[in-house]
Amino acid sequence: MKNIVLFGPPGAGKGTQADKLVERYGFNHISTGQVIRNEIKNQTPAGRQVEAYIAKGEFAPDALVIDIVRDYLAHHTEGAGNIFDGFPRNTFQAEQFDQMMAQTGSQVDIMLSLQVPDQEIVDRLLLRGQVSGRADDANEEVIRNRIRIYKEQTEPVEQYYAAQGKFVAIDGVGTIDEIFARLAEAIDNL
Repeated sequence: MKNIVLFGPPGAGKGTQADKLVERYGFNHISTGQVIRNEIKNQTPAGRQVEAYIAKGEFAPDALVIDIVRDYLAHHTEGAGNIFDGFPRNTFQAEQFDQMMAQTGSQVDIMLSLQVPDQEIVDRLLLRGQVSGRADDANEEVIRNRIRIYKEQTEPVEQYYAAQGKFVAIDGVGTIDEIFARLAEAIDNL
C-alpha cells in the first residue's frame, strides 16, 4: 500500500489530479478541505467551529484536522494506497502524521508537490469561485491571504519530507493531462 501526500498551494489542482490518480491506481483519497467543507455544510459542531476560520482564508485548527485524518486511516485500510490532499499542512501535523502511520506499520512513501506561480493560483481560484460559488475563492484579498499563510505555515513541510528523501517537485502548470503525466511518472518510479 502506497501513501502519497499530494501537496501544493490552494488552487494548484490537487483535487483534480487526485481524482485522476484514484481512477488510474485505485487509491483512496482524503481531501481534508472537502471533509471540512462537508462538516460546515452539515452544520456539525466541528463544522461550525471551523467555518469562521475558512471564511477568512485561514486553516482549520490542527487538532480537528488530525482527528479527521486519524478517523480516515482507521476506516480505510484497503486498496492500493492513499492520497492525502491538503494534509499535512504544517510541520507539527507532518510529525503527528508520521507517528499515526508508524502505529499502523505504515509510512508516507512520497510527497508530490505541485509548483504553481502565485498569479496563476489567483487566476485559477477566482475562476473556480465564479463556477463553484465558494466564498473563499471569490475574493482576491482572501485568496492572497491563503497563499501567504500557505507559504508561511505549509510550504515548510516540503523541507520536512525532503530531509527524509521523499519530496518530489512537480511542475503544476500545463494541461490537466500534462500535469497528470508528471505525477504518474513520479509514482511509477517509486
